[in-house]
Parts: sequence; structure tokens; C-alpha cells
Amino acid sequence: MWQLDYPWLLLLLALAWPAHRYLPAYREQQRALRVPFFKALAQAIGQAPHSHGLRRSTGQFWLNLAVWGLLVAAACRPVWIEKPIERQQPTRDLMLAIDISQSMETRDYISPTGEKIYRLSAVKQVVQGFIQQRKDDRLGLIVFGSGAFAQAPLTLDHASLALLLDQVGIGMAGPNTALGDAIGLTIRLLAKTAEQDKVLVLLTDGNDTSSVVAPLHAAKMAAAAGIVVHTIGIGDPAASGEAKVDLGSLEQIASRTGGRFFRAEDSQALQQVYRTLDQITPHQVKTLTHQPKRDLFWLPLGAALLLLGGWHGSAALWALLRRQRPHALATEA
Repeated sequence: MWQLDYPWLLLLLALAWPAHRYLPAYREQQRALRVPFFKALAQAIGQAPHSHGLRRSTGQFWLNLAVWGLLVAAACRPVWIEKPIERQQPTRDLMLAIDISQSMETRDYISPTGEKIYRLSAVKQVVQGFIQQRKDDRLGLIVFGSGAFAQAPLTLDHASLALLLDQVGIGMAGPNTALGDAIGLTIRLLAKTAEQDKVLVLLTDGNDTSSVVAPLHAAKMAAAAGIVVHTIGIGDPAASGEAKVDLGSLEQIASRTGGRFFRAEDSQALQQVYRTLDQITPHQVKTLTHQPKRDLFWLPLGAALLLLGGWHGSAALWALLRRQRPHALATEA
């Protein structure tokens, strides 16, 4: 379908009549030979001289009217509206909070080759695959130890996010575990986002020992902010100190926010956890519609130029033929 972007300019069509009625006519001066005995000469050849006046052309009037109408139509900017273009945009903001305390240096995970590796190395491998699967979600990364720090803001640039994750090292954020602060930092980072689906995946292998905000209180604040927290415990509940993971607290954090708690004892279990997360946080998108416009003003503008060019071109050709005809008759005589 087509439409006019500036339809109010059609009011300019009304100016055609007052312009034709009140603007002075175009006058053209021509050279002439003044003859003292003009009347006698006219009587001798049997013609009566005409009085001076204006010569009006009906064709010229309609030409001017048509050209004016076409110019006004071009000024109204006619456009052709094409079919809507739909595209998908992510509607989920997902933060990954990863424990990088000193206890993540424990070698109790088995790599695909059968070699014992650090807990953090196993987590990185599985999280990298998870990031690749969430192509249409905005992902962010938080690392926490003695404090919580935003490693990467919410972004669709998953390649950069994967690179930042690869650069994370054990102990970078301190040796202790600030579980509650990681949740609190997530609340602050997601507070200004407009999307409704906000998810935090919290992974830790230790007990909270250095948070300013208690983990359960932080979970209550997260639930009030509409953030779903999924918790993953990968530590040893039978250990002591920093290495002991508080599975009970992780379960309560998940339940208070509407999330789920997972226990990942090895690399395969951790991969299964992320596959499950991918299912319980299904991909949801919203469709945005955009209708492209194609300008058509050049059609009436081109028609006006063609009319003017055709009219004046034919008039010049006709005048040329009229001048050549008497010359041809005189030559024949």
C-alpha cells in the first residue's frame, strides 16, 4: 500500500486558481517595423489590423495546472509501504556467577581424557558449551571469592564473554567465598533491565564466609526483584572450612526465588546440570515488526519534468517548422 507522508501539503493545490486569476500575464516583446502608411497598406491587401491585447492559450493553462499538481504531489512525499519485516530479539537476561575461591583449585574432577583437573577448569569447559547454546540470550558473568565482581556485563557478544571466562583464574577475587554478595551484585546489575525473565545461575563449591549480605536475605531480595536463582553445588559437604559446601543454603536460595538446586559431583553431572537448565529456561523471543518505505516522489516529479520538456520541445519544433515553410515556398517559386 502507499501513503503520503505530508498530506497537508495538498492544500497548496488551492493556490492554483488565485495564481492564475491575479498574477500578471507574461508579456513578450518582439521587434517590429513601424510603417507610417500602415492603415493604407492594410486596406490595400484587404486585411484589418488587430488591436493590442493578450493571447491566452488553453493548452498552456492546463499544462501549468497539471505541472503544479504533480509538484505538489511530489512535495507530499508519496511512499510505498512494503510488507512487515519480523526479527527476533532476546527477552531473557541471564547472569552466570562462578566461584573462583581457593577451594576451586581442588583436583577432583575428571576430564574427557580421564585426567584429574581443577574444579574451575571443569566448570569452564562446561560453561563455555552452555554459552554457545544460549546464542539469543543476553549473558553476563560475575566471579566471586572474598568479594563479588562483574567480569562481563549483559551482552550478546558471546565470543568476548567466552574469552573473559577463559581468563578467569583461581584466587583472583580472594581466597574466601562471598555467596550472598554475588547475589546482591546480580540484583544491582539486573535492576535497570527492562526484560521480565531474569535468571541467575550460581555455582559454588564452598560455604559463605565473607559476605556482607547473608545469602538467604539476598535470595529474598532477588525474589522481590523477579530474579530466578538456580544454584549448583560442586563441593564436598563432608569437608571443613572454606571447602565445605552448604547444600542446605543452596537449596533454600533456589526455592525462595523459584529456581532449582543441582548437585554436580563430576564433569558429566555438571554437563547434565547445564542441559537441564537449558530446558527449564526455554528460549523465548519477542517479535519486532518494521515496515520499510520506498520513496515515490520521483514519479510525479519526473512526470512534471517530462510534461514541461515535451510541451516546450514540441512548441520549439513547431516554431522551427513554421519558419522553414515560407522559406521553402519562396525557393520553389
